[in-house]
Amino acid sequence: MATVGDGVLTLADWAKSIGPDGRVAAVIELLSQSNEILDDMLFKQGNLPTGERTTIRTGLPTVYWRLLNQGVPTSKSTKAQIDANCGMLEAWSEVDLDLAKLAPDVGAFRLSEAKAFIEAMNQEMAQTLFYGTAAAAEEFIGLGAHYAAISGAANAQNILDGGGTGSVNSSIWLIVWGDTTVHGIFPKDSEAGLVHENLGIVTVETTAGVAGSRMRAYQDRFQWKTGVVVKDWRYAVRIANIDVSNLTAENVAAANLVKLMSRAMDRIPSFNMGRASFYANRTLKSFLRVQALDKSQNALSIPAALTQFGNPVRGGLEFLGVPVKTVDALVENEARIV
Repeated sequence: MATVGDGVLTLADWAKSIGPDGRVAAVIELLSQSNEILDDMLFKQGNLPTGERTTIRTGLPTVYWRLLNQGVPTSKSTKAQIDANCGMLEAWSEVDLDLAKLAPDVGAFRLSEAKAFIEAMNQEMAQTLFYGTAAAAEEFIGLGAHYAAISGAANAQNILDGGGTGSVNSSIWLIVWGDTTVHGIFPKDSEAGLVHENLGIVTVETTAGVAGSRMRAYQDRFQWKTGVVVKDWRYAVRIANIDVSNLTAENVAAANLVKLMSRAMDRIPSFNMGRASFYANRTLKSFLRVQALDKSQNALSIPAALTQFGNPVRGGLEFLGVPVKTVDALVENEARIV
């Protein structure tokens, strides 16, 4: 049984406590339908207005054997504090009032438009979750930046090399979500997840036609303050340098995904520390499914109805009992990690 703190919840869980009118919960439900990683990713309210400050142990105290009548020197552990900042993703929607009224159902028309904004923010959040860098100050730092080098890196043992040498590579991730492992964050005293603010009918200034023209419009504001914290790097594994062209050609140079995923699981100290899932894009997941059909690959299975955290996943794929989820944000043009 996974050990997860009471303050670390999924977005759907947080929505139940912050959405008295049901709007936030409805938005989060739409998000989880579009991106499977949001079903698993746990979120915690940060201890800073801008994110989370984490204290990690960087060194153990020195211990000694001693003889009678001989003392030993004192020692202590060493610690460091790391700040993980949130990013603020925002979008505005304005629809001409008279255009909206042309629709048989104004509410349905506005919902259709809102879904497009929600999906766009969902895709941007998932992309940043893996590829956000410090170079873009407005974003939060993603998981890829924490697992970006093998040579000389302290966490090199949790970055497995799939053998690809070019720039048509992708990655498979194994993440154990938990309050002391890896989890999402939102700023202190703010709302979790994507917030939708219906501003109703307002007067807006248009850029089309005569400059400074005005019209009445329905206005909506979407905002998502979020980030990710890697508290213990041992609980995430990146299988990098998977050459997609070799894999699709099924040639001898193709990465052996089954062996790599098996090695990834051995890198996790304890699966009891949280909720584990593999994440891959559709191309890599499809080849895992092909391998699952090979009866010699007993490690892989295709359950009739995989259940993850109480939710049925029809046609799901699992590896040694760990679900394999689809994340389209994992691209196929990653540079080689060395």
